[in-house]
Amino acid sequence: MSEETRRYAGWLIIILPTVIYGGVSLLSMLIEPSSSYHESTFRRDLWRAGHAHAGVLLILSLLAYLYVDKAKLSAGMKRFVCASIPLSAIFIPFAFFLSVLSPDATEPTALIYFAYVGALSLAAGLIVLGIGLIRRSESK
Repeated sequence: MSEETRRYAGWLIIILPTVIYGGVSLLSMLIEPSSSYHESTFRRDLWRAGHAHAGVLLILSLLAYLYVDKAKLSAGMKRFVCASIPLSAIFIPFAFFLSVLSPDATEPTALIYFAYVGALSLAAGLIVLGIGLIRRSESK
């Protein structure tokens, strides 16, 4: 693993406890009967989805970092992959959490469209990484 990729991975590992904190926060809201978390199943479902996506996408980012240096990509494309996949772990949960901030929300606000930005970021990073890995195997 290159020094740059190792640094990216280090930052993600440092950031991962924020997802753990979010999970503990959701758990405390589930346990606390007076919490407004129980009032809206719609809001609760989006918060769970946001939390789940954050964790899974950060782990996927770390997994992708194992392959970045093995791919036949320019330095700029490697940086793109190292940024675009974890950015999806910001945009998608952001969309889920902030689109239902109001405790009485019955539908998401326009902030939900950030989920599409995150999905595009994720897809672009994965496609570039996949092409780089295929190019590497073809050049052997």
